[in-house]
Amino acid sequence: MTFETKQDWVSDILRERIIVGYYDRGAKLKQAELAEQLGVSITPVREALLTLEAEGYIKGVRHKGLVVPELVPEQLGEIFELRLMLERELTAKALSKLSADKLEELNEIQRSLAKAIEAEDLQAVRTANVRFHFRLYELAERPQTLHFVRVLWAKYPFTLQDIKRERPTRMRAEHESFLQKATQGDHEGAVEAMVEHIRNGWRAANLPKAG
Repeated sequence: MTFETKQDWVSDILRERIIVGYYDRGAKLKQAELAEQLGVSITPVREALLTLEAEGYIKGVRHKGLVVPELVPEQLGEIFELRLMLERELTAKALSKLSADKLEELNEIQRSLAKAIEAEDLQAVRTANVRFHFRLYELAERPQTLHFVRVLWAKYPFTLQDIKRERPTRMRAEHESFLQKATQGDHEGAVEAMVEHIRNGWRAANLPKAG
Protein backbone atom coordinates (compact mmCIF):
# COMPACT_ATOMS: atom_id res chain seq x y z
CA MET A 1 0.00 0.00 0.00
CA THR A 2 1.08 3.58 -0.62
CA PHE A 3 0.24 6.60 1.48
CA GLU A 4 0.04 10.24 0.44
CA THR A 5 1.52 11.61 3.67
CA LYS A 6 3.28 10.47 6.82
CA GLN A 7 0.08 11.36 8.66
CA ASP A 8 -1.82 8.80 6.56
CA TRP A 9 0.84 6.18 7.26
CA VAL A 10 0.80 6.83 11.01
CA SER A 11 -3.01 6.84 11.07
CA ASP A 12 -3.14 3.46 9.35
CA ILE A 13 -0.62 1.89 11.71
CA LEU A 14 -2.43 3.20 14.80
CA ARG A 15 -5.81 2.00 13.53
CA GLU A 16 -4.39 -1.47 13.01
CA ARG A 17 -2.77 -1.51 16.43
CA ILE A 18 -5.96 -0.48 18.18
CA ILE A 19 -8.09 -3.05 16.34
CA VAL A 20 -5.70 -5.94 16.99
CA GLY A 21 -5.29 -5.12 20.67
CA TYR A 22 -1.69 -3.86 20.58
CA TYR A 23 -2.95 -1.12 22.88
CA ASP A 24 -5.35 -2.15 25.62
CA ARG A 25 -8.73 -0.51 25.92
CA GLY A 26 -8.27 2.42 28.30
CA ALA A 27 -4.56 2.76 27.47
CA LYS A 28 -3.13 6.25 27.23
CA LEU A 29 -1.37 7.21 24.00
CA LYS A 30 1.50 9.69 24.24
CA GLN A 31 2.60 11.61 21.17
CA ALA A 32 6.31 11.57 21.99
CA GLU A 33 6.36 7.82 22.63
CA LEU A 34 4.46 7.08 19.43
CA ALA A 35 6.76 9.32 17.39
CA GLU A 36 9.80 7.51 18.78
CA GLN A 37 8.29 4.07 18.16
CA LEU A 38 7.41 4.92 14.56
CA GLY A 39 10.54 6.91 13.76
CA VAL A 40 8.74 10.10 12.78
CA SER A 41 8.42 13.62 14.15
CA ILE A 42 5.68 14.74 16.51
CA THR A 43 3.77 16.58 13.77
CA PRO A 44 2.41 13.61 11.75
CA VAL A 45 1.61 11.81 15.00
CA ARG A 46 -0.33 14.78 16.31
CA GLU A 47 -2.25 15.09 13.03
CA ALA A 48 -2.93 11.35 12.92
CA LEU A 49 -4.27 11.38 16.47
CA LEU A 50 -6.68 14.17 15.54
CA THR A 51 -7.95 12.02 12.67
CA LEU A 52 -8.31 8.97 14.88
CA GLU A 53 -10.11 10.98 17.55
CA ALA A 54 -12.64 12.15 14.94
CA GLU A 55 -13.15 8.52 13.85
CA GLY A 56 -13.62 7.26 17.42
CA TYR A 57 -10.44 5.19 17.68
CA ILE A 58 -9.26 7.35 20.58
CA LYS A 59 -10.83 9.96 22.80
CA GLY A 60 -9.70 12.78 25.04
CA VAL A 61 -10.22 12.22 28.76
CA ARG A 62 -9.89 15.05 31.26
CA HIS A 63 -6.70 14.86 33.34
CA LYS A 64 -5.56 11.82 31.38
CA GLY A 65 -5.15 12.83 27.76
CA LEU A 66 -5.81 10.65 24.74
CA VAL A 67 -6.86 7.07 25.44
CA VAL A 68 -8.19 4.06 23.58
CA PRO A 69 -11.89 4.08 24.54
CA GLU A 70 -13.60 1.19 26.24
CA LEU A 71 -16.21 -0.74 24.26
CA VAL A 72 -19.87 0.09 24.87
CA PRO A 73 -21.69 -3.27 25.12
CA GLU A 74 -25.16 -1.92 24.42
CA GLN A 75 -23.96 -0.49 21.08
CA LEU A 76 -22.30 -3.61 19.74
CA GLY A 77 -25.38 -5.22 18.17
CA GLU A 78 -26.15 -2.12 16.13
CA ILE A 79 -22.51 -1.79 15.09
CA PHE A 80 -22.50 -5.42 13.92
CA GLU A 81 -25.65 -4.89 11.84
CA LEU A 82 -24.17 -1.76 10.26
CA ARG A 83 -21.00 -3.66 9.45
CA LEU A 84 -23.00 -6.32 7.65
CA MET A 85 -24.85 -3.76 5.56
CA LEU A 86 -21.91 -1.55 4.61
CA GLU A 87 -19.32 -4.28 4.15
CA ARG A 88 -21.70 -6.25 1.95
CA GLU A 89 -21.97 -3.16 -0.25
CA LEU A 90 -18.20 -2.56 -0.33
CA THR A 91 -17.50 -6.20 -1.11
CA ALA A 92 -19.93 -6.23 -4.03
CA LYS A 93 -18.48 -3.01 -5.46
CA ALA A 94 -14.90 -4.23 -4.96
CA LEU A 95 -15.59 -7.50 -6.78
CA SER A 96 -16.82 -5.59 -9.80
CA LYS A 97 -13.39 -3.92 -9.99
CA LEU A 98 -11.25 -6.90 -8.96
CA SER A 99 -8.41 -7.39 -11.46
CA ALA A 100 -5.96 -10.29 -11.49
CA ASP A 101 -3.20 -8.22 -9.87
CA LYS A 102 -5.52 -7.01 -7.10
CA LEU A 103 -6.68 -10.56 -6.48
CA GLU A 104 -3.04 -11.57 -6.13
CA GLU A 105 -2.57 -8.82 -3.52
CA LEU A 106 -5.37 -10.37 -1.49
CA ASN A 107 -3.84 -13.81 -1.92
CA GLU A 108 -0.51 -12.49 -0.68
CA ILE A 109 -2.15 -11.09 2.45
CA GLN A 110 -3.87 -14.45 2.90
CA ARG A 111 -0.50 -16.16 2.73
CA SER A 112 0.78 -13.87 5.48
CA LEU A 113 -2.29 -14.81 7.54
CA ALA A 114 -1.49 -18.50 7.08
CA LYS A 115 2.11 -17.96 8.19
CA ALA A 116 0.94 -16.05 11.27
CA ILE A 117 -1.41 -18.90 12.19
CA GLU A 118 1.38 -21.44 11.81
CA ALA A 119 3.60 -19.28 14.02
CA GLU A 120 0.76 -18.90 16.56
CA ASP A 121 1.27 -15.12 16.42
CA LEU A 122 -2.20 -13.85 17.29
CA GLN A 123 -1.50 -10.16 16.72
CA ALA A 124 -0.03 -10.94 13.31
CA VAL A 125 -3.16 -12.97 12.51
CA ARG A 126 -5.35 -10.06 13.51
CA THR A 127 -3.22 -7.63 11.52
CA ALA A 128 -3.41 -9.76 8.38
CA ASN A 129 -7.19 -9.94 8.78
CA VAL A 130 -7.44 -6.15 9.02
CA ARG A 131 -5.28 -5.71 5.93
CA PHE A 132 -7.24 -8.31 3.97
CA HIS A 133 -10.55 -6.58 4.61
CA PHE A 134 -9.43 -3.04 4.01
CA ARG A 135 -7.41 -3.86 0.89
CA LEU A 136 -10.58 -5.43 -0.48
CA TYR A 137 -12.81 -2.56 0.58
CA GLU A 138 -10.49 0.08 -0.87
CA LEU A 139 -11.03 -1.48 -4.30
CA ALA A 140 -14.69 -0.43 -4.15
CA GLU A 141 -13.61 3.21 -4.59
CA ARG A 142 -16.32 4.41 -2.21
CA PRO A 143 -14.38 6.61 0.23
CA GLN A 144 -17.35 7.77 2.29
CA THR A 145 -18.60 4.24 2.89
CA LEU A 146 -15.04 3.15 3.69
CA HIS A 147 -14.76 5.99 6.22
CA PHE A 148 -17.95 4.85 7.98
CA VAL A 149 -16.64 1.27 8.11
CA ARG A 150 -13.38 2.49 9.68
CA VAL A 151 -15.47 4.24 12.35
CA LEU A 152 -17.39 1.02 13.02
CA TRP A 153 -14.21 -1.04 13.31
CA ALA A 154 -12.96 1.37 15.99
CA LYS A 155 -15.90 0.35 18.17
CA TYR A 156 -16.00 -3.38 17.41
CA PRO A 157 -14.80 -6.14 19.81
CA PHE A 158 -12.34 -7.89 17.47
CA THR A 159 -10.15 -9.13 20.30
CA LEU A 160 -13.08 -11.17 21.65
CA GLN A 161 -13.44 -13.15 18.41
CA ASP A 162 -10.29 -15.24 18.64
CA ILE A 163 -10.22 -16.10 22.34
CA LYS A 164 -10.93 -19.67 21.27
CA ARG A 165 -7.90 -21.10 19.49
CA GLU A 166 -9.84 -22.53 16.58
CA ARG A 167 -11.08 -19.14 15.31
CA PRO A 168 -7.92 -18.16 13.35
CA THR A 169 -8.00 -21.45 11.45
CA ARG A 170 -11.67 -20.96 10.63
CA MET A 171 -10.95 -17.36 9.62
CA ARG A 172 -8.35 -18.64 7.18
CA ALA A 173 -10.85 -21.11 5.69
CA GLU A 174 -13.49 -18.39 5.36
CA HIS A 175 -11.07 -16.09 3.54
CA GLU A 176 -10.11 -18.95 1.24
CA SER A 177 -13.76 -19.64 0.45
CA PHE A 178 -14.22 -16.00 -0.46
CA LEU A 179 -11.08 -15.98 -2.63
CA GLN A 180 -12.07 -19.18 -4.41
CA LYS A 181 -15.47 -17.79 -5.36
CA ALA A 182 -13.94 -14.47 -6.39
CA THR A 183 -11.40 -16.29 -8.59
CA GLN A 184 -14.19 -18.28 -10.22
CA GLY A 185 -16.14 -15.10 -10.95
CA ASP A 186 -18.93 -16.11 -8.57
CA HIS A 187 -19.45 -12.61 -7.20
CA GLU A 188 -22.76 -13.34 -5.53
CA GLY A 189 -21.27 -16.33 -3.77
CA ALA A 190 -18.20 -14.32 -2.75
CA VAL A 191 -20.36 -11.60 -1.21
CA GLU A 192 -22.31 -14.17 0.79
CA ALA A 193 -19.05 -15.81 1.87
CA MET A 194 -17.84 -12.46 3.21
CA VAL A 195 -21.12 -11.83 5.03
CA GLU A 196 -20.95 -15.28 6.61
CA HIS A 197 -17.34 -14.59 7.62
CA ILE A 198 -18.44 -11.44 9.47
CA ARG A 199 -21.34 -13.30 11.09
CA ASN A 200 -19.02 -16.08 12.24
CA GLY A 201 -16.72 -13.56 13.86
CA TRP A 202 -19.66 -12.20 15.82
CA ARG A 203 -20.68 -15.69 16.90
CA ALA A 204 -17.10 -16.50 17.94
CA ALA A 205 -17.08 -13.47 20.21
CA ASN A 206 -20.00 -15.07 22.09
CA LEU A 207 -21.99 -11.85 21.99
CA PRO A 208 -25.79 -11.50 22.07
CA LYS A 209 -27.60 -12.68 18.98
CA ALA A 210 -27.90 -9.97 16.33
CA GLY A 211 -28.48 -9.71 12.63
